[in-house]
Amino acid sequence: MSEKLKNIFGKRENIIIGAIHFPPLPGYPDFPGLNIALENALADLKSFETGGVDAIIVENNYDTPHKTFVDPEVADALECLSKKVKEVTHLPVGISVLWNDYKTALKISQKLGLKFIRVPVFVDKVETNYGIMEPKADEIIAFQKEIGAENVALFTDIHVKHSKILSPYSIVESARMAIEKGSDAIIITGKWTGDAPNLEELKKVKRIVEDFPIMIGSGVDDINVKKLFEYANGAIISTSLKEGDVKENEINLKSWQQRISKAKVRYLVNTLNQV
Repeated sequence: MSEKLKNIFGKRENIIIGAIHFPPLPGYPDFPGLNIALENALADLKSFETGGVDAIIVENNYDTPHKTFVDPEVADALECLSKKVKEVTHLPVGISVLWNDYKTALKISQKLGLKFIRVPVFVDKVETNYGIMEPKADEIIAFQKEIGAENVALFTDIHVKHSKILSPYSIVESARMAIEKGSDAIIITGKWTGDAPNLEELKKVKRIVEDFPIMIGSGVDDINVKKLFEYANGAIISTSLKEGDVKENEINLKSWQQRISKAKVRYLVNTLNQV
């Protein structure tokens, strides 16, 4: 098993990564300003910390429509907000720059000392609402080496949510390819935000990859967390931990104004750790 998980989180199992979803960033119509974006992020961070998560990942979740590579003002805002989060938390921090901007993610991580990035498209070719995304594993590894960011772990999705798979590979074949290409952990999701992975597919991947790290990238809640973690080392979680109900016509199920619930985080963590 990759030692990077132990080095980052201090453990290899039962890892909960809380996702801080920034509001729409500069250039998007609903951008509320950096002050509000930071205020919301720090409120969510406090709930995650108090609830007992193991790490944080920040993400430009509400920058819709997404672009493959973000505009410079979005990159600057992400760096500014990530820096503030990193400065005030004792937890390891990672970043995901949607839709597949590994360059911005790696550059920010290297500059700020972030520990890992999430890469939605690594070995699969997929069709999204924002265009066709080609596999970029070789380019990502080359860029990582070019800027000296080899210490930043790559958590890479396979058969990622919000997309149609165009590659001919099964999820097991994609898992093998991701490992061969240099992934530090593979991420398995459901089909959409809030959807848990197919349990049978998860089991198949686990049998093939054995001790290689698997992270769940969507749909984990207090009801299914113990079952999913029989086959996964950890999960990235946000939506199920937000306050309030699902919002009508919200593709992310909940809006950027809805905060992380400290009580929900604590209940999830306690449920996972129950013997």
